[in-house]
Amino acid sequence: MLDDFMTRATLAGIGVALAAAPLGCFVVWRRMAYFGDATAHAAMLGVALALALEISIFAGAIAVALVMATTVTILSGRGYAMDTLLGVLAHASLAFGMVAVSFLSGVRIDLMAYLFGDILAVSRNDLLIIWGGAAVVVALIGWRWSSLLTSTLNEELAYASGLNPRREQLILTLCLAITVAVAIKVVGVLLIAALLIIPAAASRSLARTPESMAVFAAGIGAISAVAGLRAAYVFDTPAGPSIVCVAAFLFAALALVNVGRRAIR
Repeated sequence: MLDDFMTRATLAGIGVALAAAPLGCFVVWRRMAYFGDATAHAAMLGVALALALEISIFAGAIAVALVMATTVTILSGRGYAMDTLLGVLAHASLAFGMVAVSFLSGVRIDLMAYLFGDILAVSRNDLLIIWGGAAVVVALIGWRWSSLLTSTLNEELAYASGLNPRREQLILTLCLAITVAVAIKVVGVLLIAALLIIPAAASRSLARTPESMAVFAAGIGAISAVAGLRAAYVFDTPAGPSIVCVAAFLFAALALVNVGRRAIR
């Protein structure tokens, strides 16, 4: 079954959707959209370093994404505004990554594949990495769900409950770095944030509890992956952007339904 490239692509898309769904909910709740985007941009430097050192792309991307996200978490509130730090580190990392790639001699690099994804070229090893990363992210968030939710709702309540909001932030940072690393092959560094945010935002109008929002986000993400791949096959369009377009269409449709429902009431 895995010999078929469309089957591998579909499984890869669903795996990334499962990892991004619960994490995307926290990104939306904490208003960390720019944080996710910046972490994804930083991963491009990790790709360049991995190619230069001849190590796994996944290892390079997760290392740099984790360093960038941790640096922002530590420096925020110490004389620098969060959006300023994110802007500097995100664009600097992307620029340094692109420049570093240009210095690599004897290595053929498809920059478009790293920027916008190349899900149709996913191999069996890539599938293992994607689903392994997704399992780690889901396990971490499931383990810390109550603590993460309490820290997200109210930091003072978290302190009163004996929790450390900064530790929970670091756990989210780790999950974000892993998700970015496994999603590069699917949607590329420029569209990872979209796959994090759009399904979670779309699920808001359907959910009644935080847990149901994560489940609906996973469903919307998986549907977007499958339908986007089908649309790319039928209309001969780029697969990664097609997946994001389907997610955006679902978001718009659910938003219109929600507006209509409120108008009727």
